Amino acid sequence: MSRRKKAQKRKILPDPKYNDIVIAKFINIMMKKGKKSLAEKKFYESLEIIRKKTDDDPVEVFKKAIENVKPKVEVKSRRIGGANYQVPMEVIPERQQTLAFRWIINFARKRPEKSIEKKIAAEILAAFKNEGASIKKREEVWRMAEANKAFAHFRI
Repeated sequence: MSRRKKAQKRKILPDPKYNDIVIAKFINIMMKKGKKSLAEKKFYESLEIIRKKTDDDPVEVFKKAIENVKPKVEVKSRRIGGANYQVPMEVIPERQQTLAFRWIINFARKRPEKSIEKKIAAEILAAFKNEGASIKKREEVWRMAEANKAFAHFRI
């Protein structure tokens, strides 16, 4: 346990177009090498692709996709008596959101589409429909936690 002070949470300004903090956080994680304006442009273009494909509000589709990907439990390694156990633990809401963002972005980058806008739009739409690689990752994490339920009493 650290004896230092807790790190202070930074205020994140909402994104300029939709005035939404969740979108701003997603753009920040999506950004590479500090090029925020480029990341914003690519994300907004992917939302336009979503608007054309679904005829729904793209922000609502995006938020529903994030909700679908958020993991409820995960396993953490814990060393007890010389053995490492995978202990299932509930995920705090902030980490749920971060993991969902990370999974969607990483699996979008691995998709076969040509441009990053199309890749992100396709992964968000897949997550919205409860399919795709990011949903599969959430299910995999949940299965790991279920399999290691016997070690739940080792929780911190």
